[in-house]
Formats: sequence, structure tokens, C-alpha cells
Amino acid sequence: QVQLVESGGGLVQAGGSLRLSCAASGIIFSLNGMGWYRQAPGKQRELVAFITTTGSTTYADSVKGRFTISRDNGKNTVYLQMNSLKPEDTAVYYCKAQLANNWGQGTQVTVSS
Repeated sequence: QVQLVESGGGLVQAGGSLRLSCAASGIIFSLNGMGWYRQAPGKQRELVAFITTTGSTTYADSVKGRFTISRDNGKNTVYLQMNSLKPEDTAVYYCKAQLANNWGQGTQVTVSS
């Protein structure tokens, strides 16, 4: 059974930083590209960052230069380092494995102005 457990969210002031973690189980982690998504109230879920099995990364234009995705295959964990946070980054953040349809419960990130 696939499980994705996100953590690390919280309330932070604009300009601050947070590091999100997503622990995966029930999948062969090293064979999966991993993505971080977010969903703000009243908006569709959007892809924020993606990391391939070989470590190549892509980012949404809105977070380029501020967010960094990374992975640790030994820990079956993907991370999202978020710097220079803005109020518009406020959302529930989710991770997802490329080869699975499951979503975790998400972690709330709130950025105050």
C-alpha cells in the first residue's frame, strides 16, 4: 500500500524559510520521479517542483530561484526547501510519486505579510 506522509509546514512571515519532507512507503522510491504540488483555497492543485529518478529538477516559474527540491533514496524521502516565502505561497503542499495515484494528507504552509 502506497503511503506518502508530508511534514514541515507551518506559519512563517514573508521572507522566511521552511523545509518540507515527504516520506514514501509502498513504492520502489528510486524508480519514481517525485513531485511537490500545492493547492490554495479556491484554486486548482498545481505542480510546484519535480525531481526525476536521476536528480534532474524542474520548477514552476513562480518558485524558480526560491524553492529547491531534493531527494534521499536511502531514506525514501523527498524534500522541498522553500526560501524567500511570499504570502502567495500559502497553500496545502502535497507530494506525489510519478508511478502512483495516491496523495498524502498534505501539510499546510501559511505565509503572513
